[in-house]
Amino acid sequence: MYSEDIVIEKLLEQRDVNLNMLKHLDFEMMMEPTTNEKIKIQKLQKNTISKLKKIEQEIAFLTSKKHSIQ
Repeated sequence: MYSEDIVIEKLLEQRDVNLNMLKHLDFEMMMEPTTNEKIKIQKLQKNTISKLKKIEQEIAFLTSKKHSIQ
């Protein structure tokens, strides 16, 4: 297994963790949070989505780089 494959695998794991976090945050929003809790949840959602975008960009870059070499 190439080192890039290991990096991609780790990025996929991070992506899965972040997707699970979003599911959890969506559930928290359904539990009638207070106004302050809503603000915190929304901030966490925004940060998590931002992390997901960066992870997916990195996966796409490494995947395209890997395919261009082969």
